[in-house]
Amino acid sequence: MGLLSRIKTEYIYLTSALRTLKRTTKVAKNKEYTFSHLMVDLAEEFGDRPALVSEAETYTYAGLNRRANQYARWAQAQGVEKGDCVALLMPNRPEYVAAWLGVLRAGGVCALLNTNLNGASLAHCINIVHPKAVIVEGSLADSYESAREHLDDDKHAWSYDGGQFASLNEALEETSDAALTGGEVVNITNSDKALYIYTSGTTGLPKAANIIHYRVMAIMNGFSAATKATADDKMYVCLPLYHTAGGVMAIGIVLTVGGSVLIRDKFSASHFWDDIIDNDCTMFQYIGELCRYLLNSPVHPKENKHKLRLIDGNGLRPDIWEEFRDRFKIPFILEWYASTEGNTVFFNFDQKVGAIGRIPKWAEKRFVTKVVKYDQDNEAPLRGPDGKLVECAPNEVGEAISQILDDPTKPSQRFEGYADKAATEKKIIRDAFEPGDAWFRSGDLIRKDELGYFYFIDRIGDTFRWKGENVATSEVAEALSTYEGINEANVYGVHVQGKDGRAGMVSLVVNEHFDLSDFRDHVGASLPEYARPIFLRMQETIEATGTFKQRKVDLVKEGFDPTKIEDKLYFNHPQERAFVQIEPALYDEIQNGGLRF
Repeated sequence: MGLLSRIKTEYIYLTSALRTLKRTTKVAKNKEYTFSHLMVDLAEEFGDRPALVSEAETYTYAGLNRRANQYARWAQAQGVEKGDCVALLMPNRPEYVAAWLGVLRAGGVCALLNTNLNGASLAHCINIVHPKAVIVEGSLADSYESAREHLDDDKHAWSYDGGQFASLNEALEETSDAALTGGEVVNITNSDKALYIYTSGTTGLPKAANIIHYRVMAIMNGFSAATKATADDKMYVCLPLYHTAGGVMAIGIVLTVGGSVLIRDKFSASHFWDDIIDNDCTMFQYIGELCRYLLNSPVHPKENKHKLRLIDGNGLRPDIWEEFRDRFKIPFILEWYASTEGNTVFFNFDQKVGAIGRIPKWAEKRFVTKVVKYDQDNEAPLRGPDGKLVECAPNEVGEAISQILDDPTKPSQRFEGYADKAATEKKIIRDAFEPGDAWFRSGDLIRKDELGYFYFIDRIGDTFRWKGENVATSEVAEALSTYEGINEANVYGVHVQGKDGRAGMVSLVVNEHFDLSDFRDHVGASLPEYARPIFLRMQETIEATGTFKQRKVDLVKEGFDPTKIEDKLYFNHPQERAFVQIEPALYDEIQNGGLRF
């Protein structure tokens, strides 16, 4: 990088960081001012301007504020006091935001339930937060019913159209939408709990992350500043509102400045560009796999006729970054790294391809994040002879950790943990560098270069060890996905009887260009020998969470046994030098040690 380029980059990061810190520091210092208070001010300032728009309904700023007042009074009528929980099971729509905002205004905490869950998994999410009531949208009544037998106690459930539940519409219609007064007003501060937002559960049952009012405001205002949002912006949201990215960050980016949000019930590649263009959207929030789905879709006649000025999100992988940007003519991509519960945050303000963000040297005292050596065998950060964690050298892969601090000058460093205290403690590593210090473990393997750019390698648990080498599933998936015949690749490691470590396996969704022999040549040319998948599984679709994270747990458990799996399975046969379909006899030969890998 030349001198002029360095100066330009440092200027971009300096101005962007100061802009973001100014907004979030103000939030940290104003402890009595929450999103509920902000919405009152926004309603007064922007009145009849559209705030939340969808096919189902539209709320102006004033209308959203009035509707929240109704929910607040309804919650108080159910006996909800400060700190009590109401659970919300509802698809994407503007009413969703009105509901949780009203619960917060009543002093309650709203648990945002994953609409893809049912049965015991959904019941688990309800049980761990002990709600006084559950709001169930009619279309999800069957999901709630499937969970009922697993609930610790039968919660008081409400639905808009009543049915087998109490009628929420009737209750709200009988409730005033005027501002709360007198004893109705609850003293809420930024340190109080606001939301429970659940981890995706890719490696087990979901955990309910504590989201306090400060974090809601910091996320909304910080990312609004980072994107330079204004009242003229219109954000497109098709990510689930039960998750932080869609339901707090994306809506807050524009709501905090008087812009509007177009809410789609779910992501649809075929409707995506119609929604963006027909509604004059200026921004949308992405997750990496959403971009991959769009890139794999046929050309849309409107895909270059948009008015987008910026897209923001995380997980846009290097193998599709430039192709996505160029095909859809995206003016600016703001990639960032953050998590629902974590305190590790950074932005890629200068659009460095493949980087998830950067912390320049001069900013390290405000954004206290380190990459430390990770002990794969013991599944924990490595401690040196002095008992302290060991920082990685530039470009060395390790786990990202961030110091836990409650300091208004370092507003991103707070960590509130989970509803489960034991789960909270597992994410903290203590006495890392100094006696008594505490650091949040991201659970992500990261590489940091000499200039402070961070690059995502893999989730801890997804990385596996084979032939004495660590294999990052994300890097293998990237290499495989450059093959024209592959639409999607989900890489994981499986146990083979009598072998140390785990052998590479990949589940593939392929198209008409896929050729097994040609693909094997691609694998050999793209990956070192230890990282090449030994087993293939051909699937019609790859199961993912509501935020497009690929599920691996069941695939790992199922392995490559053809008697238990209906999908076609293949083995990279060392003697045949070809991918050979796995039949029971070949499976037995592999498991009994009859083949050398």
